[in-house]
Amino acid sequence: MTDSTRDLAPTPAQQRPAAFGITDFASGPVLLRGALDLERTPAGWLPRRLPAWTRAQYPEQGVEDMVVQPSGVRLAFCTSADSVELDVLTTQPLWPGDAITQGVGGFDLVVDGAVQAAGATQVVGDLEIRNETGAIVERRPGRAGTVRFAGLGDTAKEIEIWLPHHTRVDLIALRADRAILPSAAAGRSEPRWVHHGSSISHCHAAERPTEIWPAIAARRAGVEVVNLGLGGHAQLDPFTARAIRDLPADLISLKIGINIVNADSFRLRAFIPAVHGFLDTIRDGHPDTPLLLVSPIICPPVEDRPGPTVADPHRPELWFVSNTDPAETAFGRLSLGLIRETLARIVEERSAQDPNLHYLDGRLLFGAEDVADLPDNLHPNAAGYRRIGERFADLAFGEGGVFARHVAALRSS
Repeated sequence: MTDSTRDLAPTPAQQRPAAFGITDFASGPVLLRGALDLERTPAGWLPRRLPAWTRAQYPEQGVEDMVVQPSGVRLAFCTSADSVELDVLTTQPLWPGDAITQGVGGFDLVVDGAVQAAGATQVVGDLEIRNETGAIVERRPGRAGTVRFAGLGDTAKEIEIWLPHHTRVDLIALRADRAILPSAAAGRSEPRWVHHGSSISHCHAAERPTEIWPAIAARRAGVEVVNLGLGGHAQLDPFTARAIRDLPADLISLKIGINIVNADSFRLRAFIPAVHGFLDTIRDGHPDTPLLLVSPIICPPVEDRPGPTVADPHRPELWFVSNTDPAETAFGRLSLGLIRETLARIVEERSAQDPNLHYLDGRLLFGAEDVADLPDNLHPNAAGYRRIGERFADLAFGEGGVFARHVAALRSS
């Protein structure tokens, strides 16, 4: 099998996959997993991880940026093709100090459930030049690129192409040298796990899209994941709760707290009813679905003091700190410790009427013993994300886990 990171030269016409192609991703044999909407754009088709109706309610551009980064989104189909190509237009945001990379990596090929190869686009796509606040100050148009996987063999196989978790991707065309057919799994019903969280669930620092921690946990548990990890924007937004309410879901997890401290966006008085309201909205659509409320993983600068978290101006590398007074938690400003206490109490109080609501302390996923894998004092590195995925699989889906019995019952029914 050819790893397309080493197969980036333009493909001669006589070697290109022939005849069989898809340009309409909204219908036809290709299934788009992990996206809640598909927008027609001048370039092609844009996967979105929240429904289009939510866009009118975004409080800032950053939400849109995260929604169109397809963390956990993949194309699924069946084929006996030996080679497959995907034409895409990527959009790379450039922040002050960033270098322009020659192509965007992070297209993973999964064959019959096993990760086989990684791909990259041939050329740099569009560039969005940002200022320190994240506002777009310049757009530089680029060209479409092609991701190619070859040497796949001529037997029928289930294919998934996982899109980059950190870069907008407009889908243009899918080609193969044999017919592209609907996934055989499309008619089966694997347990569907919907997860919502922050950048620590979005997983920008994961090395590959199949190594975001929700994907690792889902693969170990044998479930289908919808990853609604939105970097910076796990803020108990009502539109996110309504989107989850309306989704088919067999299992739901919510990882809440770190973004609220990062932005210093709530006080305790507002936080408590906002959590209840978020849960109430989801329960309107999923009254009995197992729901796991996960508190933040460890973050040393705000364990015992409020946010906001800010970059330390005295260090050359990115390093997050908080300059607030720990005593201010007595007046309702939120530290991670206070958030964990509050979430645990909310679950304990509600569970008398809601026995399918559960709590998990995020430090069991990534705690004090793991801080060496927080390179910026806030976000895990790739090794840290792998560890979170493995631990979540054990704690939630393993023997005695809150999801385990439900998954077993679904599979036996």
